[in-house]
Amino acid sequence: MAAPEGGQRIAINDALTDDELRAVLARLEREVDRDAFGLVCKRWLHIQSSERRVLRARAGHAMLLRMADRFPGLVELDLSQFASRSFFPGVTDSDLGAIATGFRSLRVLDLRECKGVTDVGMISLGTGLHSLQCLNVSGCRRVTDKGLVAVSLGCSNLKSLYLANCKLATDKLLEALSKNCHHLEELGLAGCVKITDSGLSILADGCKYIKSLDVSKCSKIGDIGVSRVAEVCTSLKSLKLLDCGNVTNNSIISLSQSCVNIETLVISGCHNVSDESIRSLALDCGPNLKVLRMEWCSKITDLSVSVVLQNSRNLVALDIGCCDHVTDSAFQALGISGTSGLRVLKISNCPRITVSGIDTILQSCKSLEYLDVRSCQHVTKQSCYQAGLQFSEGCKVNFNGSLSESDSLDETYF
Repeated sequence: MAAPEGGQRIAINDALTDDELRAVLARLEREVDRDAFGLVCKRWLHIQSSERRVLRARAGHAMLLRMADRFPGLVELDLSQFASRSFFPGVTDSDLGAIATGFRSLRVLDLRECKGVTDVGMISLGTGLHSLQCLNVSGCRRVTDKGLVAVSLGCSNLKSLYLANCKLATDKLLEALSKNCHHLEELGLAGCVKITDSGLSILADGCKYIKSLDVSKCSKIGDIGVSRVAEVCTSLKSLKLLDCGNVTNNSIISLSQSCVNIETLVISGCHNVSDESIRSLALDCGPNLKVLRMEWCSKITDLSVSVVLQNSRNLVALDIGCCDHVTDSAFQALGISGTSGLRVLKISNCPRITVSGIDTILQSCKSLEYLDVRSCQHVTKQSCYQAGLQFSEGCKVNFNGSLSESDSLDETYF
């Protein structure tokens, strides 16, 4: 209650309009404070609900229908499932039907690892969510071209589509995206093993504005498809080709000639990539390159690492693990190029790197946050201590552990 001087007390709900209350709600940054706002009274709860734009929830047909009534302005819905975030029975096609009819303004939908979803649910989304811009169905292994093509037909405003490990997706989907989704900017196809160069080439013809493409572990992808994407999608900033064994120097040279704004490149396990193309990449794209991952590239030598370090002043993460031709000499370029902004350096299982090379790295990389030297036989905690090396407090050094272990930084940077 508010009491003006010499006057009668006035209830705050009588004093403030809905727009003024919305202005108050907009100033609350913490989610807990926004939730507390809605507990004041039914009017404030209605205002809070109408202003809510993002929701992370569990599934359930009835629950979703109630949420649709309560949150009419919702634009982002997260129903993803993981080992640490799972619920029974999970998302079903019926749930997707409720979403398609109840959340007509939805622009972002996350269904990662919702393994119960099928083409029936995808068809519902394509029919009802015409405003959808981002869809993540990674790990939804029962989804096929039939459902995904329906999404591409009904959701022509799609900008981001992620379907990692949707092994039933084929080139038919890429053809549909090329015809209907001309605004597509991000496409994740990692583990979609039926995708081929032909499909990738067709995709590029219609989706010229792709900025991020992940075809990791797509064994049928090679130079023809990658080169075509590079030639047409000149705005490309991120390309991931992990374990694409058919990719050679031709792909990387095409990329360096056409996509000078590339910031992230993953070519790990591309055994046919050598110094020739990496030199071209560093000279043409060096100023913009931020993340380069090329572990298990057996033909990479000191020349590649040196030219990258000399020409990529904005590089923040570099992985050259298991490149057994790389020696301490590769890091002399750090002194030539000045203080490096590298924050992550992974050189695990590089048998020719010694404590001397680590010393050179530490002298130049003052911003280093993580250094991976696992299975480097000449670099141990004891040998670094005996050499008097000083690691900064902010730098985590990984001396031990299996190379098969994943690291949280992989997802952050690579």
